[in-house]
Amino acid sequence: MAAGIPIEVTGLSKRFGPVTAVDDLSFTVQPGRVTGFLGPNGAGKTTTLRVLLGLVRASSGTATFGGTRYRDLARPLETVGAALDANFHPGRSAKQHLAVYATAAGIPKSRVPAVLTMVGLSEFAGRRVGGFSLGMRQRLSLAYTLLGDPGVLVLDEPINGLDPEGIRWIRGFLQSLAKEGRTVLVSSHLLSEVQQSVDDVVIISRGRLVRSGPLSTLQIGAAPRTVVESPDPHRLAAALDQAGLEYTEEGAGFIVEEPDPGRVGHAAFVGGVELSALHQVAAGLEDSFLSLVGDGGSEGTPGLEPVRVGGGEVR
Repeated sequence: MAAGIPIEVTGLSKRFGPVTAVDDLSFTVQPGRVTGFLGPNGAGKTTTLRVLLGLVRASSGTATFGGTRYRDLARPLETVGAALDANFHPGRSAKQHLAVYATAAGIPKSRVPAVLTMVGLSEFAGRRVGGFSLGMRQRLSLAYTLLGDPGVLVLDEPINGLDPEGIRWIRGFLQSLAKEGRTVLVSSHLLSEVQQSVDDVVIISRGRLVRSGPLSTLQIGAAPRTVVESPDPHRLAAALDQAGLEYTEEGAGFIVEEPDPGRVGHAAFVGGVELSALHQVAAGLEDSFLSLVGDGGSEGTPGLEPVRVGGGEVR
């Protein structure tokens, strides 16, 4: 196994004509830890990873592996295992698919059955990839990243398409890779997908860094809110409006952006509204994540980050 080395992104910017997809982005991913690269669709995650892997040229700044650009690595597949846009020939079997890449990279073909076993696909080695489910294709992509037994893994939305059992498996698998000293960077547009498997987070929005550090620090500064319910929700909403309190509907009641239940209760009292529930709730990690990114992404298919230029679209 190659030694894990830091991923270093420094002052990275990428512009597509008038559109800035990544804006002066800097962060470091350390070996021996799983780092979640998070942000809404359209935040610039895929563009950053494409620059890191030499698929797109940066407008300014650098993205390197221990100070070396991907294209300058002597044996890239044995240093970095990456899966962004997985392309599979539907007529090839899983072992044939991996054998093609192993041969091209000068990697012993004995690694093919080894990595298929590692990702739980050994019994499907001879099956054509065209018949694979999305979850099985995700596992095959992971097998490809492990062909060269690299010290660094860069994975784009690896949990997408997996069933609950597969999600539990990959969480443990990523942690085991990090415990071996590898550097593991995992992108996702949902914190809830990766929060049980990551140690650190790098969160971006609109191409800019908004938070970087241990996952445990993410909840710092997240204010609690108040849950309130009433047999007459319409009158309650009117009372909250009258008091100038912001809220969202949640089940049979409302979540009010106010940490003091007393203030919410007073607003209901002034409006003559009967309450059936009133209590404070602490903000969770997902709440903290959403408060950081706001509406900093565009809507779209999970895993795709479109940047529109002149009526066209690039990822």
